Amino acid sequence: MSDRPLWTSEEAADATKGACAGSWTASGISIDSRTVSPGDLFVALRGPDRDGHDYVGQALEGGAVVAAVSRIPVGSENEKNLLIVDDTKAALEALGVRARDRSSAKVVAVTGSVGKTGTKDALKSALDATASCHASANSLNNHWGVPLSLSRLPRQAAFGVFEIGMNHAGEISPLTKFARPHVAIVTTVEAVHLEYLGTVEAVADAKAEIFEGLAADGIAILNRDNDHFERLADIARARGADVVSFGFSEGSDARAEKVALHAECVCVAADIRGKRITYKMRVPGRHWARNGLAVLAAVDVLDADLGLGALALGSLAPRAGRGRRHHVQGDDGRFTVIDDSYNASPPSVRAALETLSAADVAEGGRRVAVLGDMLELGSETDRLHSALATDIVGNGVASVFTCGTHMRNLRDALPASRRGGHTETSSELASLVGEFVRPGDVVLVKGSFAIGMGHVVKRLLAAETQRRVVNG
Repeated sequence: MSDRPLWTSEEAADATKGACAGSWTASGISIDSRTVSPGDLFVALRGPDRDGHDYVGQALEGGAVVAAVSRIPVGSENEKNLLIVDDTKAALEALGVRARDRSSAKVVAVTGSVGKTGTKDALKSALDATASCHASANSLNNHWGVPLSLSRLPRQAAFGVFEIGMNHAGEISPLTKFARPHVAIVTTVEAVHLEYLGTVEAVADAKAEIFEGLAADGIAILNRDNDHFERLADIARARGADVVSFGFSEGSDARAEKVALHAECVCVAADIRGKRITYKMRVPGRHWARNGLAVLAAVDVLDADLGLGALALGSLAPRAGRGRRHHVQGDDGRFTVIDDSYNASPPSVRAALETLSAADVAEGGRRVAVLGDMLELGSETDRLHSALATDIVGNGVASVFTCGTHMRNLRDALPASRRGGHTETSSELASLVGEFVRPGDVVLVKGSFAIGMGHVVKRLLAAETQRRVVNG
């Protein structure tokens, strides 16, 4: 493994067309002074609410060796700690492009209406089993996150996996051209971001922008179970890509032959492009099984070790806010919290309700759903919220607590016996749910990020009767 630094002063200055008075080496890149690590190059970005130049001093005190700036910050007398550039956002993009240019890694880009982060995390684990794989941290998938993730690509990495997101047309196009993936995965296309895109067909076309950056002889890995498979496949082929399909449908190149859904995991027997394999994921749900097929298809087309990749999926645990389970032990007994609070859309809520349905409920316990507004659904908002009532009843959810303007539509559509309570804010709902939950219950918490459903999770994990929490 190379011991060369991630960035030298000379290389960073050349990439950004910047100037620095001192000589330094950086082991990382940061755009947040609160989480800077020793050895980082801090890039002072200007955002809608904050200007990173105001936090250069804090970043340097936190261990950053240098700050990329477009003006000399107040109090920064030592210019040896500054990389002076014309525009810091352009500089970050230039660092990402240079890191991609110098890398020999095989690169995968992942997008989709739902499942991007989980698929990216699973693919990193599966590829790491063969050789060093770098991947986007958390959900760094926007106009800052993708260049940042690329700029962190280690010289020695054999693989790179980058998540790319959007909520408007035209946003993926420049990002995929930065990443220049050898493989592009579209997990699925669903009714999300309709407020900005209007139709699901427009969502499909926006996701298809990911093919614009594909390297020569690139491969598009697409969900054959999705209604928009042929639309995406036609666009990919027009860009010169080969198409590899995954799913439960007959004819899928990576196909699940048998799926066993359990309370806290899913087991799959699959055919991955003619290779029979079984795998287990420590997260329940058919959606995880399907995305596991996309992961193993990518492992296979990249000539990584398919067996080791499948084995690695068994050790993957969900992130906080993305399906992580907490078994809360109180004075009177134990209840379970499924923390899926990070975000929500109609398809992801339906999948979460199916997962709740499969959860083991102790004697006397209930399946409880705590749901916040789903955002960016445009003119379909009311209908899409109301429609979840069918899934609530079909999955045997006993009580539903809701918050927000739009979730009132679901509350009104539910049978009276299943209405647990409604509030306008998640903080108000947290107290209501905390008083309702009893031992034996399994409680799902989900909502769009801006609604702040993490307040409910925090309240449940900090219940007065709680003695300890065992994370699942």
